[in-house]
Amino acid sequence: MVRQSYHTVEVGRHSVQEKLTGKIAVITGGARGIGYAIGERLLEEGVKVAFCARRQDSVDAAIASLSAKGDVIGIAADISKLEDVRGFINAAVHKFGGVDILVNNAGIRTYQPVSDLDPADWDRMLGVNLSGAFYCSHEILPILKQRGGGDIVNVSSLSSNNAFAGGAGYNASKAGLNGLSDATMLDHRYDGVRVSEVMPGSTDTEFNGPGRADWKVAPEDIAEAVVMLLQMPRRTTVSRIDVKPSLPPRKQS
Repeated sequence: MVRQSYHTVEVGRHSVQEKLTGKIAVITGGARGIGYAIGERLLEEGVKVAFCARRQDSVDAAIASLSAKGDVIGIAADISKLEDVRGFINAAVHKFGGVDILVNNAGIRTYQPVSDLDPADWDRMLGVNLSGAFYCSHEILPILKQRGGGDIVNVSSLSSNNAFAGGAGYNASKAGLNGLSDATMLDHRYDGVRVSEVMPGSTDTEFNGPGRADWKVAPEDIAEAVVMLLQMPRRTTVSRIDVKPSLPPRKQS
């Protein structure tokens, strides 16, 4: 692999944004919703993108619409399985020659009170939302270190800090992702690796059920937040971005 040097050019006291053109990004859950929007936006910035989704038909549909935007590949993979993660990352490295950016976006949820939540659903949420992010980070960090640095962006949720009834499994998995993010940053900041979290509030995706809601955050807005933090000068790490609707419905008194 080619070792890259990550730096930001400074002109006087002013910093130039980090250039994304030519970098290579790996995105989990990239076939629709937030992950798709992030992939599309990064392609527009000249980034080469490898994404995964669980179903091959979802991968095929996303590739059909994204391929005109730039260099992109999609792989069917279940990131709760380490062997699938390794296969996905190996495919990305084989195609593009390395990885510079990891976006841990994939997430699932089942809403039930603790007493009613099926342990299999609990295990599945923790497997995808937390273990999957760990597996991807674990496998990609040596690549980032060898290339002189890079970025990990973990898509968490405002519900990680704001528990709600019926959300035990999802709340716990996203709170765990916050802890993983913070610890990964402390472990690898001196390897040139930045670790950031994007914390969406109510977002207008299929993940939140059928129907459109204009007051919700759009997936494209989350993608803009990801690009913004990736373009920060490398001397700066944006640890966490909260992204909330500006005008949610008023609570009835």
